Amino acid sequence: MKKILVPVDFSNHSEYALEVAAKIAKKQNTEIVALHMMGLSDAVVTRDESKEVFEALYYMKLAEKRFAEFLDKDYLKGIKVTDAVHNYKIFSELNEVASEFGADLIVMGSHGSSGLKEVFVGSNTEKVVRTSEIPVLVIKHRHENFAPEVGVFACDFLENSIGPYKRAQKMFKALGIEMEMLYVNLAGDFRSTREIEKRILSFLKSAGEENPLETLNKVIQYNEYSVEAGIFGYSQVSNADIIALPTQGRQGLAHFFSGSIGEDVVNHSDLPVMTFRV
Repeated sequence: MKKILVPVDFSNHSEYALEVAAKIAKKQNTEIVALHMMGLSDAVVTRDESKEVFEALYYMKLAEKRFAEFLDKDYLKGIKVTDAVHNYKIFSELNEVASEFGADLIVMGSHGSSGLKEVFVGSNTEKVVRTSEIPVLVIKHRHENFAPEVGVFACDFLENSIGPYKRAQKMFKALGIEMEMLYVNLAGDFRSTREIEKRILSFLKSAGEENPLETLNKVIQYNEYSVEAGIFGYSQVSNADIIALPTQGRQGLAHFFSGSIGEDVVNHSDLPVMTFRV
């Protein structure tokens, strides 16, 4: 890992994300790119009238000043931090910025006050999750001592989840996180243990696992009425520190969850959530 991108709006939640990014950066000996998206109108940016020009310059200088104050944190000492002010208005453009800077991870704060539907669907965070080609770590609360030891990777164990699974493995290994794999067996779409094991074994073989049978025995099968409730329930009983999920690009999490987006996973859990795009 070389660089971590942190979107900054100078809120408490973006500071939570920045602090977590700092913990990861120190452990991985990597850099942080702190990005503020100004969102100025095209009229302000493109018009030649002196009033609009001075207005744009004023907001740029104000952002730079706020950045200097915002980044003056003890936990950032010893870390190379690059601050950038871009006039992006669409959060999906963060993927372009991440590519431009060569970032390997986006760490983003989100309040999530109204549940997972509000955290992701239609929100800035969800737009980033949908379009980002690199992992996105969503932080809701302050984690002064961010050092996750156990993470749950929830998966449907279908072929298109192999890529996210392998990237999650790599990321978890880099961060020193023990991965626990989870399959939620739904009451409304119930499968026998034999059916589930056959699907998982095929998945693991396709993923290139050296000992697929051994890994199969480590996959948790959890019965619930919804995928999100299963993820939340198992994460509680396993004392997990982080939840990881595959996402379906522009279709978002709704496609992965095959219907309604569960509110429990993020809204009722204090755990960070990391997403990996299919």
